[in-house]
Amino acid sequence: MEAINLSSPTRANLLSLQNTTSLIGRTQERLATGLKVNNAIDDALAFFKARNLNARASDLSTIKNQISNAVSTIKASIQGLETIEDILKQMRALAQSAISSPESTTRAKLASQFNELRTQVDNVAEDAHFNGYNLLKNTSEKFTAGADQLTVKFNERTGPTLVNTLVVSGLRAADFRRITAQSAVAVGSGSAVWGQTGNAAVAAIRSAITAIDSALVTVRQSAQSFGTQSAVLQIRIDFTQRIINTLHGGASSLVNADLNQESANLLSLQTRQELGTISLSVAQKSDQAVLSLF
Repeated sequence: MEAINLSSPTRANLLSLQNTTSLIGRTQERLATGLKVNNAIDDALAFFKARNLNARASDLSTIKNQISNAVSTIKASIQGLETIEDILKQMRALAQSAISSPESTTRAKLASQFNELRTQVDNVAEDAHFNGYNLLKNTSEKFTAGADQLTVKFNERTGPTLVNTLVVSGLRAADFRRITAQSAVAVGSGSAVWGQTGNAAVAAIRSAITAIDSALVTVRQSAQSFGTQSAVLQIRIDFTQRIINTLHGGASSLVNADLNQESANLLSLQTRQELGTISLSVAQKSDQAVLSLF
């Protein structure tokens, strides 16, 4: 088939109308997606920059969740220490009651209650775990090793010189023995010692009170240390969230469309399209006028 030749005015108006239609399609896509850069064809530099920024923001979001889990682990440990502190205070009260109660049967009953509370100290330490970590007690090796060590990562980089971390160390074995074993001086001697009369029983009870006082100091110091580390982690959570927001904001500024401007553009292009249609019609009527001469 032979090509159809259009007049210059008709071809010019047709090309203008096609360009306007293409611009309307692009504007409608921006309004539908909210993006002025939907793929690399639109703007390769902005597209890949935004993708890299969003990728880093995603990595930091994962790290932020890990930091949050670490905070929860520390909170579980602090709650365990607070519970142990309450138990130790009750043990101390029982020991003081035993001193003021000279009857052997009364002291024997108090010693039995003391022993039961001592067992609960150990049980609470075992249960104060979160997400597979226990910062109070190494349940697999008892007193022979310290509790778990929690390493918290703060950035998405790799390599020993690039990664920022905070190491949260659990209770040392010596500290745990101080909390649980040394507070059991009377337990090791048995209720028979508490049930005796005279200086031997009083000395054993006072020894238990001294051990409990030492345990309380260790518990409070450990809780304070964990609390400080938890505060540091919370600061890092807030900082990481601000960085994530900044990254998302930078990516958005590269690819997001101004919907108000695009709406105005669409209205202008639709008006241009109507005018182009009218202009094309006028050009075609001119061709028809020439044809009527034949």
